[in-house]
Amino acid sequence: MQRRKFMRMATAGICGAALPFLETAAAAPSPVVTVTGTIDASQLGLTLMHEHVLVDFIGADKVSRDRYDAEEVFRTALPHLRRVHGLGCRTLVDCTPNFLGRDAGLLARLARASGLRIVTNTGYYGARNHQYLPAHVARETPEELAARWTGEYRRGIDGTRIKPGFIKIGVDAGPLSALNAKIVDAAALAHLQTGLTIGAHTGDGAAAMEELSLLDGRGVSPEAFIWIHAQSERKTEMHVEAARRGCWVEFDGIGPRSVERHVALLQNMREAKLLHRVLISQDAGWYHVGEAGGGDYRGYDFLLTDFAPALKTAGFSEAEIKQLLIANPQRALTIRVRKKVEPRNTRK
Repeated sequence: MQRRKFMRMATAGICGAALPFLETAAAAPSPVVTVTGTIDASQLGLTLMHEHVLVDFIGADKVSRDRYDAEEVFRTALPHLRRVHGLGCRTLVDCTPNFLGRDAGLLARLARASGLRIVTNTGYYGARNHQYLPAHVARETPEELAARWTGEYRRGIDGTRIKPGFIKIGVDAGPLSALNAKIVDAAALAHLQTGLTIGAHTGDGAAAMEELSLLDGRGVSPEAFIWIHAQSERKTEMHVEAARRGCWVEFDGIGPRSVERHVALLQNMREAKLLHRVLISQDAGWYHVGEAGGGDYRGYDFLLTDFAPALKTAGFSEAEIKQLLIANPQRALTIRVRKKVEPRNTRK
C-alpha cells in the first residue's frame, strides 16, 4: 500500500472514535490550558507533546524580542503548522521556555491562523550549564521562583492574558547542580499550587531519578512529572523503573535517523506493559533566532507520515498508537494537583 494512502486511512482511524477508557474518563472535567484558552482534555485530539516554533540560544542575559522579526517567524512557521494540522494533528505542545525565546503572543496568532491548539509553558531551563537561567535564580529561594511561575498561570504571561499549560524546566546529567536542584524544587512547589504538570529536559537517567526524589520530598506524585528526552539514556531498564514509579517517560527526537531505535524503545515499554506511561514526539521546528531566515526549519509531519506507519509495521495496534498520541497526552496535560499517596497503616 502506498504510504500516502496508508496515512489517510491510519490518520482517520487514529483521530476517529475515542478509546473505550477515554469515554469513561470524559465524564469528569479535565482542564487543559492552551494559548487560546482553557479546554477539556477530551478536545485535544492527536497531540505532539514536544515541539518548538522559535528558539534563541543567545543566553538569558541577551535574549530579547528585538532580535527577531515576529512577522517573519509567523510566515516561516505557519505553513509547517498548517501541514501537520492537515495530517490530523490537533494540538502541539511548544516546549520553548522563558529566556530561550518563548513568545506567547506569537504562538496565539499561529494557533488561530493554523487551526491547531498550542500549549506553552512557564518555568526556567537550567541545562547547558545554566546559561539560560536569569541571574535572579541564584539569589532567590525556591518559593520565590515558584511564585513567579504561579503568577504567570494566574495572571498571564508577559502582560497578556495567555496562560501556561505546563511547567518546563531543564537540568543537565546527574548529579544535579545546586541551581538545577533549586528549579526542580520550585517546580514541585508551583505544581502543588497550580496543578500544572512538570516537563523536565533531563540529561540522563541519574538526573531523572534525582528529580523524582526531590519531587517526592515535596509530596508531589511522580504522575506530575515528564522525563523529557528519555531516549538519551541508553539504559532502558531506567525507563522501565521510572515508569513503574509512575512518571511519564517521553521519547522525543523522532526523525528519519532514529526510527529503528525509537521503535525498539517503545517495544521495550510495551513488553513491560508500560505504554500507558509513555509520550512520544519529534522535538522538531524551529525558527533559529540569529540565523538568516531562521535557518533550517524541520517540519512536524514525520511522526505521522513515516513513524506511525513504522509502528504499524512493527506490530503496534491502532489502539496502542491512539494511546501514545491521544490518550496519554490527555492524561499528562490535565491540570490537577497530584500529591504523593502515603501507604496505608496496616497495623491492627
